[in-house]
Amino acid sequence: MMTHTANQSPEHARGVASPATTPGRASPHGVRNRIARAAWGLVQATLFRCSPRPLHSWRNLLLRAFGADLHPTARVYPRARVWGPWNLTMHAGATIADGVDCYCVDRVTIGERSVISQYTYLCGATHDHTLRHRPLTPMPITIGSDVWVAADVFVGPGVTIGDETVVGARSGVFSDLPPKAVCMGTPAKQVGQRTYRDGGPGPEGGDA
Repeated sequence: MMTHTANQSPEHARGVASPATTPGRASPHGVRNRIARAAWGLVQATLFRCSPRPLHSWRNLLLRAFGADLHPTARVYPRARVWGPWNLTMHAGATIADGVDCYCVDRVTIGERSVISQYTYLCGATHDHTLRHRPLTPMPITIGSDVWVAADVFVGPGVTIGDETVVGARSGVFSDLPPKAVCMGTPAKQVGQRTYRDGGPGPEGGDA
């Protein structure tokens, strides 16, 4: 994967590993992490994935048992994949649809009423290709409130998407996006301003 290059710290721009991979710090692939992911993988493949679609409270319970920070009204559909629930934060009305791959090696935060649509990939890590052993470099993803990330979007490590922004289907987001924008393409760029024809205050959330 390409490293994130825009809107980031000088250390990231130079390909320097984040604190999670600095010598002396806990590795995201350490023994305890591997055990936790193995346990979560078993739960995700059975109790989580086999649950009926409407049972959001049950899946939230399972995610919270593994450390996720979820508002009671957050919704994660059963065919979504979450790498490490302990790094997932979802605010009121936030939705992760079926087929979404949430690779939350670092913190992934999804704001109120934001919808992450089917087959989107939230990629919370890259590899430092300037070093021969290519160490894993976790980087957080922050998605604001009332955001709609449409189907099959790639959101790269270290990205922040501003409040009320729409990202068009099959876009690639490799740098921060401003609030209240309509963005699309690879790399995603602003092509318009988000407005509401009904004159209301903004989205109210909903199924992905």
